This record gives sequence, structure tokens and C-alpha cells, in this order.
Amino acid sequence: MQKQTFYSNGKLLLTGEYVVLDGAKALAVPTKFGQNLVVDSGKNKEINWKSFDSDATIWFQDVLTFEEIQHKKVQESNSKIKNTLLEILHQAFVQNPKFLTESEGYTIETHLTFPRLWGLGTSSTLINNIGLWLEIDAFELLQKSFGGSGYDIACAQNNRPILYAVENGKPTTEIVHFDPPFKENIHFVYLNKKQSSKSAIANYINKQHRVDKVIAKINAITQEALQVTEGRDFALLMEKHQAIMSDVLETQTVKEQLFHDFKGVAKSLGAWGGDFVMVISKNNPKEYFIDKGYTTILSYEEMVL
Repeated sequence: MQKQTFYSNGKLLLTGEYVVLDGAKALAVPTKFGQNLVVDSGKNKEINWKSFDSDATIWFQDVLTFEEIQHKKVQESNSKIKNTLLEILHQAFVQNPKFLTESEGYTIETHLTFPRLWGLGTSSTLINNIGLWLEIDAFELLQKSFGGSGYDIACAQNNRPILYAVENGKPTTEIVHFDPPFKENIHFVYLNKKQSSKSAIANYINKQHRVDKVIAKINAITQEALQVTEGRDFALLMEKHQAIMSDVLETQTVKEQLFHDFKGVAKSLGAWGGDFVMVISKNNPKEYFIDKGYTTILSYEEMVL
């Protein structure tokens, strides 16, 4: 076989975090960062796998036999990463058995273009790349292996902002025009810790709120966010969004927790408590965050595709 390379975009969820799982409409943007999957031939009915971080260091390396994948031999002695990979590849095998039954083996490398701990979609870009490689439905692959709403798969596949919702169990993606005239007032700040989306989702589900009213409110905010032309109006919408989700999650907002004296709005994205926050402010906020020890600050232009 000839060497093949596949690429998927990373993602940021600007509105609708958590409630997107219950059918809310979410505004999401693909990032300028993503991940490549490079597939070459191998031998011995096994996959020789290497995963590279953005600085070219190897963060995962292992050999997965076709037998382990076919029978989903998830074992306690394996690394957690290997077990997750086995689950994904087993589901890929269910969707397209030929990739194992008609091959001698593979050598696979993944290459991130963002630091893995940023949480821009190491798993979702991998799942989408596997979908591209094996010509299978990446949404189904996600649902039956890793779980989640699927908005990250939609970002992996689209080069423009999207409105994403799950309707009757089916993902719907609508490409939207979102190019705010006030984007120089938007920055993304990394909170120096990666949040597990799996455990964050479990925590949300445990709260089991009646979310119907909340969904209507969040949907209205999302639609309005697409219309506003003033940074101040956008900031007020995001503040309102934070307050609603703070109630649902019974958790302080990120501003209350970490940035109570910040002149501007800081909004959690995706899994609260980690990864990036979106910051909207009149003045450049870099100095404020660097003083607080948060040194990874990207402008809207640097981050969003």
C-alpha cells in the first residue's frame, strides 16, 4: 500500500457546552490546529503505533495485534491510552472489517499540531481521521467507542464555524457566518490543566436537571451571538450564558473562581474547569493573565480557522 495522510481540525465550543448533549444548539469553531494520521504498510498482523506531540516528542507508542483489536482485549495491564485506542479500533473493525481481514499490518503515526494538553481535540481528530482512512461514519465511531455530543467531529470535518445540534439522536451541522467585527477583543487563555471531557460529562449527567427551559435560553443566546455586531453585546451574552450554566452545574463560574477582578468576561468552553476559556475585553488582557501565571494566550486570529 502507498503511504496515506489524513488531517482533521481541532475544535472549540463557544456556546452550548454540556446542554448540547441534550439537544441544544451549539456554536462551535474549527481551530487552526489539528492532527495528522499517517498510515503505511506493516507486517505480522499488527499495528505499530506512534503518537507525536506538537514538539515532536512521542507521547504514546505500542504494538496492537489484529487479534487484540478484533476481540477488544482491553486489559488492566495495558496503558489507559492503549485500551481507549483498542476500543476505537475495535468499533472501526465492526464498521469496516476489511481493514484487518485484508491486510498484513500497518505502521501508523499521529502528529498533533497543538500541545496535547491544550484539549483542542486529540481524540476527536483521531476518530475523524480513522473515519476518513477507513471510509466509515466518524459520528457512529465516536458514539460507539468514546461517546460525547459529536460537535468535535463536525469541527474536524468543517473549515468554517458551525451550529451543531443532536436531533432525534442524529447529528445536524449547519455552516454559519460568524466572523465578529470585534474579534480583536476576543482571546483564548489556557488554564494550565487539561480537563477530561468524559468525567466532566458524567458529572453533568449526574446532576440530571430538567434542562428544557435551560436549552431554550441557551439556544436564544447562541442565535443572538450570531447577530450581534458590538463586542459589548457579545460579552453580555456570554456572561448570561455563564450564569445559566453555573446554576445548572452548581459550580462557580471561572471568573468567580479565578479572575474575579478581571475587567471583562471570561467564559468556560467545553468541559468546565480546564482547557481554554474565552476572554472578551476592551483592552489587551495578556498582562493580566500573565501576572496570574497563565501564559498561553491566543488571539482569535491565531486560534480560529
